[in-house]
Amino acid sequence: MSSLTEIDKRYLENLLGMQSGYVLDYSDPTFHEFFNRHGIDIHSQKYQTYGSSKAKKLRAFWEQDSDVLVGRTLGEMLDVYEVNCVLNSRQPDVSILEKSREIVARLTGSPVPPQKADTVDAFLHSEFSIPNIQKLPIEATAVPIIENRLNEARVAMSAGAYLSTIFLCGSVLEAVLLGAAQKEPARFNRASASPKTADGSVKRFYEWSLAQFIDVACEVGLLKPDVKKFSHGLRDFRNYIHPYEQMASGFTPDEHTAKVCFQVLKAALASVAGERK
Repeated sequence: MSSLTEIDKRYLENLLGMQSGYVLDYSDPTFHEFFNRHGIDIHSQKYQTYGSSKAKKLRAFWEQDSDVLVGRTLGEMLDVYEVNCVLNSRQPDVSILEKSREIVARLTGSPVPPQKADTVDAFLHSEFSIPNIQKLPIEATAVPIIENRLNEARVAMSAGAYLSTIFLCGSVLEAVLLGAAQKEPARFNRASASPKTADGSVKRFYEWSLAQFIDVACEVGLLKPDVKKFSHGLRDFRNYIHPYEQMASGFTPDEHTAKVCFQVLKAALASVAGERK
């Protein structure tokens, strides 16, 4: 049982938009995917104490699980909230976000992260160059495919095909992280974030989701934390390849969203190539 107080819950519920029964912009499948990465079956009967909406399941989770687990999942949700604000050109509620970060720090026993209002802008306006594709840990036969997809992403951006741009960025990121895992399988398999089967063994790479590749790549030092944070946003938008996912969210990516996603990809490639210090 977590030590969240009623005041804590009011802050968190406000930030996560839980008053209507939803949690951020999660659909049922993406809500399941999020918690599944933390080893939790959020749609199980266990978390339906108060009902079957996502908000009610989250409230049950807060009551039943430990401070560390609740804090870890909430910390990632706060990142999702912040990234969604950036991708949707909205201003985050800074005062409530800061208070929520303090709550997460208390639950996890971590120091409160310093508040830097310019952190997001600094990332988005940094100059990241796409590295020489030959430096990336991918098979030589995949190099021309990656190069073609990067070129196509640029063309799609110029043509105003923003959803296509996001799909292409997501596919390149997944291919590069899979290549990195295949090059150093022991390093990826030993990570605590590596996805496990029911018997505790690590899943084969072809069974990993992009979210799991992102988490492990950050844990082993291949991706910087800022890239991890924004890469999950890119991952979420790439899920719009399923029309019903986009319909459920009610959001249509625009030029700003596509540019942010392309910036994330460039930063990720630079990290993987060892060009970010």
